[in-house]
Amino acid sequence: MDWLMLIGRILYGGFFLLNGINHFLMGQAMIGYAQSKGVPAPALAVYGSGILILLGGLSVLLGYQVQVGLWLLVAFLVPVSLTMHNFWAIQDPQQRMVEQVNFMKNMALLGAALMLLSLWK
Repeated sequence: MDWLMLIGRILYGGFFLLNGINHFLMGQAMIGYAQSKGVPAPALAVYGSGILILLGGLSVLLGYQVQVGLWLLVAFLVPVSLTMHNFWAIQDPQQRMVEQVNFMKNMALLGAALMLLSLWK
């Protein structure tokens, strides 16, 4: 069972770690997207959220301060899902579907974070 937890931590934490790195490597494109969604202070939002998921993912991956890291991921997933992937407000069917997929992915990631929080007491 310990191997399953290790593999899960690598996959889950690694996902956020890589996405956090992308917030810095692809920051300008993400800032433009955040602007198009009406996010105030889009550069701060992109780089700030990048720090949240970078630290959260690293925490889960390394197994260090996992509860703190998971709360950082929750703090990222909730507002980003509601503002950036608000599929219910999009008229174009193709774009709506893309945002709905991203919203549902984030809800699954949020659910996993919450379950992990219940295990790490």
